Amino acid sequence: MSQTAILGAGVMGETLLSGLVRAGRRVDRLLVGEKRPERARELEERYGVSVVSNVDATRKADTVAIVVKPQDMAGLLDEVASELRPGQLVVSLAAGITTAFIEARVPAGVAVVRVMPNTPALVDEGMAAIAPGSHCDDEHLAVAESLMASTGKVLRVPERQMDAVTAISGSGPAYIFYVVESMIEAGVHLGLPRATATELVVQTVVGSAHMLRETGSHPVVLREQVTSPAGTTAAALRELEVHKVRAAFLAAMEAARDRSRALAEGS
Repeated sequence: MSQTAILGAGVMGETLLSGLVRAGRRVDRLLVGEKRPERARELEERYGVSVVSNVDATRKADTVAIVVKPQDMAGLLDEVASELRPGQLVVSLAAGITTAFIEARVPAGVAVVRVMPNTPALVDEGMAAIAPGSHCDDEHLAVAESLMASTGKVLRVPERQMDAVTAISGSGPAYIFYVVESMIEAGVHLGLPRATATELVVQTVVGSAHMLRETGSHPVVLREQVTSPAGTTAAALRELEVHKVRAAFLAAMEAARDRSRALAEGS
């Protein structure tokens, strides 16, 4: 049975680890690369996994998931490249790091899959997009897909779409939290206790998301079902249009896409 190594035990690294364990992956088939002794002990006690050096984890694994900040990727690859071998799979969860960047720093024939996850993976409701590198086949993609499916949904996309994916689902949770925050503050402004406003808004967002998923209806259809002619919702939506909220969302996501491109170019 193959072994999987997770290099990087921050929030997303632990999220992937915990998702795999909950999905039934045997802990003796999992390795974690972590340099901090106190963090290593914490993970060993919490999950029962072996926490070793990045080099040892890479040497022993068939699949190596790299979950580090983009600025740390080059240094980590320098550290472990000599232990990588053709046919081995590297799955990168670092934002803005291209498969070409990784392939240029590892031995020829190492398969690379680029992943853009998001933070709802913490509660097994993540949305991950995966894209293959030049030495990657369907079998490698299936392994990466299985890896990320432990924390939510997975979608295969061409790598040229990854900057747009980053802008939509990678950064997307922050937009939703921003809207929720704004609605709660509006509730307080309108005279509601903060706890009441928070419960109203959070459940409304959760319920609306479930409606989108379960009905499969277009959001325009669902919006129109709430919007009576000359009613309260219509009055509110008119203000959103006057303040160009739709255009602001487009501009914000274009900015996120452009920043993702800049990170890739800077890498």
